[in-house]
Amino acid sequence: MTACNSNDKIKETNPFLVEWDTPHQTPPFQNIKHEHFIPAIDATLIEAKAEVDAIISNEAKPTFQNTVVALEVSGERLERVTGVLFNLNSAETNDTIQAIAREVSPKLSEFSNYVSLNEKLFGKVKSVYEEREQLNLNQEDMQLLEKKYLGFVRSGSNLTGEAKKRYAEITTELSKLSLQFGENVLAETNSFQLLITDKNDLAGLPESECEAAAQMAKAKGKAGWLFTLQGPSYVGFMKYADNRKLREQMYRAYTSRGFQKNDKNNEEIIRKTANLKLEKAQLLGFKNHAEYVLAERMAENPQRVNDFLNQLHAASRPVAEREFAEVVAFAKKHGLQDQLERWDWSYYSEKLKIAHYGFDEQQVKPYFQLEKVQAGVFDLATRLYGLTFKVNKTIPVYHSDATAYEVFDQDGSFLSVLYLDFFPREGKSGGAWMNDLRPESKVNGKEIRPIITVVCNFTKPTDTKPSLLTFNEVTTFLHEFGHALHGMMANTVYPGLSGTNVYRDFVELPSQVMENWATQKEWLDLFAVHYQTGEKIPAELVKKLIDAENFQAGYASERQLSFGMNDMAWHSITKPMNGDIVEFEQKAIAATELFEPVAGSCLSSAFSHIFSGGYAAGYYGYKWAEVLDADAFSMFKKNGIFDKATATSFRKNILERGGTEHPMKLYKAFRGQEPSIEPLLERSGLK
Repeated sequence: MTACNSNDKIKETNPFLVEWDTPHQTPPFQNIKHEHFIPAIDATLIEAKAEVDAIISNEAKPTFQNTVVALEVSGERLERVTGVLFNLNSAETNDTIQAIAREVSPKLSEFSNYVSLNEKLFGKVKSVYEEREQLNLNQEDMQLLEKKYLGFVRSGSNLTGEAKKRYAEITTELSKLSLQFGENVLAETNSFQLLITDKNDLAGLPESECEAAAQMAKAKGKAGWLFTLQGPSYVGFMKYADNRKLREQMYRAYTSRGFQKNDKNNEEIIRKTANLKLEKAQLLGFKNHAEYVLAERMAENPQRVNDFLNQLHAASRPVAEREFAEVVAFAKKHGLQDQLERWDWSYYSEKLKIAHYGFDEQQVKPYFQLEKVQAGVFDLATRLYGLTFKVNKTIPVYHSDATAYEVFDQDGSFLSVLYLDFFPREGKSGGAWMNDLRPESKVNGKEIRPIITVVCNFTKPTDTKPSLLTFNEVTTFLHEFGHALHGMMANTVYPGLSGTNVYRDFVELPSQVMENWATQKEWLDLFAVHYQTGEKIPAELVKKLIDAENFQAGYASERQLSFGMNDMAWHSITKPMNGDIVEFEQKAIAATELFEPVAGSCLSSAFSHIFSGGYAAGYYGYKWAEVLDADAFSMFKKNGIFDKATATSFRKNILERGGTEHPMKLYKAFRGQEPSIEPLLERSGLK
């Protein structure tokens, strides 16, 4: 009888190191424990390194198959583990998960550098790249080869000596800073609570908001009404609460996250991150990080982005100034004696919108029961693309709030697993996002279908009411579902080109185009019924909703542009920035500002998109994609919002193709021409 090897024992007990016998090989969340992650990552790092070393040591002439494709599929088991870890770190984290993420991130950066800075490996890829015209590669093969080659170049493979060593140090440090930034924002969001015990302080708040706050307080073992900085609670309070001092308190708490004098302060992290990105870009021969990033974007360079932002600013500013003056006059007329402040904006804007259009968001919420909205979104995917969705309770989930669906194509074939996870909780980051636990691929003829997650922070049900969504939450659902469609309907060979693996300023097209259906009566009539009476949403209310669609479009545009300008400023520095971060951002966004600055508030300190996400020098992409989505949806408006031919073209040319070709070529294949900014200006009422 032979002794059991300790490595074999780890494999037997660690779910990451055995094949998954779950439906569609979904993660066996019920078996995954915290202590499994680090041993699994250590083991699969060794495995991934061995796979890379096998490519390097292969004495055969480097070919597309034995070098580029082999590199593309290497580390698959490592990605399986890290995919679960980092999805949990966003959607269901805790101190232990965060500590694990911090511990493994340097190891992952070290491995990434081992690959990208490996001279022998780069030499093999380069030799294949130099022979590319003689290799008879198809379009997707060529795109993968170019992406791999440029990936090496952009990751420091041409560096030598101290420069190469420094590059590795920078990437490792940036991975740590990114995690710490996100942890600090989440901790600051969770740490603030506004407990109201005097019912008079609830004046103005709808009964549904009060009930949710009472339920939150009860869950925390407190008497009264509890409001937090999580999306549904914060937004509702700022919009409806009559108590101005409490609105100010909430606003200051929200806008000082990561900017307080405590151990969660992000100021030094911001400076270090911006300066390290600058240093990395300059090591690679670029003036700044924005120039480095935009070399692989539709926009191509910082000048074009800045011109684009300024063009929209010129169109938005006069409208925003009129809107601002209107709210100031309205607030004065309705009793505001002091200067209009930022914590007054949502409150008086909501009242002005009701006065203008008779449209109160509370009027439409009863028609947007989450389950009905979800059915409507699923039905939209069925009408456009023939997809069907089936709950599968045998698929393990990472939290009881999440539900797993099998998604089937129009011919009945299995397409994807989709997890939907809707409600806020302390272990979940704010906002909404789509991610994949496994991308689609067909390498060497082996078809692997994707596993997709959609995670949101919607209004929770209460003891007496189901989850009733705001109109903004409905559009958020559509947005993230558009990303999910991009992932689920991917039809590529290589995972690195699949689904949302596209240029950052193109990735928002599939998501933002879906938002357009939110104001289409023809679609709303299919699902929007009153949760109590079953009555269809009245035509008059839909008209008010549509009429109010462009309410304060100028102000909203300026606000979004301010984010893009702040992002570009941080990533366009050409020398290290060691000054005051508030002064820096105020200078960057001055052109868009309508209010005086608020002392103690900071945009950058909680700007997770650019300091903890993947949007550095890319936040402009939301506005860029608005041009694309408005232009694209004009085809649906022309041909019919459920037109199968238009949807099929969008699927075949955009959703299925991922990053297999330059985005503009894909867009023109769908639209027949380059996008025009005119549909966006018209849709937004800015023209």
